[in-house]
Amino acid sequence: MALSDIERKVLRIIGNYSAMKPRPPSVDEICVKTGRSREDVMTVLETLAREKYIEWRRTEPDKMDVFETWERKGR
Repeated sequence: MALSDIERKVLRIIGNYSAMKPRPPSVDEICVKTGRSREDVMTVLETLAREKYIEWRRTEPDKMDVFETWERKGR
């Protein structure tokens, strides 16, 4: 499944942020950078987790492990 524009944007934000700081961004930081609501961002994070780009759970929204920071080729 190809990522949507917002999913790619959030993945790039996570990748760029993680490269500059010793932690991934919080949900609130992603909201500020995307201009999206918290619920919209959490839905995007659920999709990225389902597609195995990140490990993330709604019950711990600011805790994530990043596996891939760019969309996979050929998807």
